[in-house]
Amino acid sequence: MDMEKRPDNIGRRGFIKALGASAALAAIGGGCGPSGGATAANRFVPTGEMAYRTDKLGNKISLLGFGMMRLPRVSRAHKESLADINDIDQDEVNRQVEYAIKHGVNFFDTSPVYVKGFSEKATGIALSRYPRSSYYLSSKLSNQRARSREESLRIYHKQFEDLQTDYIDHYFIHSVGSHENWKERYIDNGMLDFLLKEREAGRIRQLGWSFHGDGAFYEYLMKEYDWDFVMVQLNYFDWDLAVGRANMSARRQYEIAVERNVPVMIMEPLLGGRLAMPHYKVRERMMQADPAATAASWAMRFAGSLPNVFTVLSGMTFMEHLEENVCTYSPFKALDDKENAMLVDVARIMLENHNIVCTECQYCMPCPYGIDIPAVFTHFTRSMNEGNFPDDAQSPDYRRARRAYLVGLDRSVSPVRQANRCIGCRKCVPECPQRIDIPLEMQRIDKFVESLKVEV
Repeated sequence: MDMEKRPDNIGRRGFIKALGASAALAAIGGGCGPSGGATAANRFVPTGEMAYRTDKLGNKISLLGFGMMRLPRVSRAHKESLADINDIDQDEVNRQVEYAIKHGVNFFDTSPVYVKGFSEKATGIALSRYPRSSYYLSSKLSNQRARSREESLRIYHKQFEDLQTDYIDHYFIHSVGSHENWKERYIDNGMLDFLLKEREAGRIRQLGWSFHGDGAFYEYLMKEYDWDFVMVQLNYFDWDLAVGRANMSARRQYEIAVERNVPVMIMEPLLGGRLAMPHYKVRERMMQADPAATAASWAMRFAGSLPNVFTVLSGMTFMEHLEENVCTYSPFKALDDKENAMLVDVARIMLENHNIVCTECQYCMPCPYGIDIPAVFTHFTRSMNEGNFPDDAQSPDYRRARRAYLVGLDRSVSPVRQANRCIGCRKCVPECPQRIDIPLEMQRIDKFVESLKVEV
């Protein structure tokens, strides 16, 4: 739809408000149907209709997997002790896990590095209330910063204690993407051989790996080893665009897995939430296709439409996220050719608008100079996606947007943790799964912010 041809001539800000109003109406009035419409606190969310797929051992796995990476947190004001760095809201985690299981979700994925190192413990507490045979548990050897055999073994044995289990259903080698990384973390220290023996002993039921890195290495590891599954970042933006973390598209990664008969677990179907609130031009295109469907439901349907995928992990901080994703997969309706073509179009729109593809995974943190890297990126991208971006000084809306950006920045990111604190040390760069040149982006954002501070 051309902006100038809209009969009401409401302009960009008005159209954004209309988008929000339409979404709210859909949330209130829509059912939990196959289009994957929005959810609301008072809407019916079905039980007994969750979609399932089978893994390599034939286990019946819920298509929606609960990723325990972005768990709900308590505010500092409600913590019993400010010295306690574990700020997970355990009561809320328990409530969400209960809801998930009631609605057919039986797959839970965690890691010893998630949520400041406390995700596995929180997951273990929440799941300990249910029979072990009623759910599937997935975790990882996250030895990115503790690569010796001794430290790796310490991590491994502590996982079973925190998770309150004597076996892990899907265990994988976490975040590898180069020969050097692979050799140091798993070959030279004998950890791959150890994990293979653990699989033989039954403490690991299936062994796989998660990919963050170079495409040639992906092909090598898939060809040289016999994996029970692989986890890849896959969404409609990454599908045909070899940007960010790898020089290989998600489509090619998926195709190689199909050729090798390796089932696929999907991470980042919403690209760290970026696809739940994409650029306003993307939301306009999606509304034309289905006014009742949310942006998140389109992304989740794309991921679930691939037949070699046995589960789609979603990090669901709020109950509303969980409700919506359950709706999308209860029952599940795969995308048709026309819908797929629409998502190809919106991926191009996103690329043209230069979004920073940060997924807020926190792997780059803590910054030695105190910068809140994910928060800086989030504010920049959110302002752009919401059409509230002061990029045209000649626009009559520029001064309002400029002030909104600067005030919003100071409210969401402490001034001592903003982009201007970056000295370009580059310690964060090798930690980023998306291969974002973080210092370069910080420099770009800092220059942009400084330009806004100059009165016009």
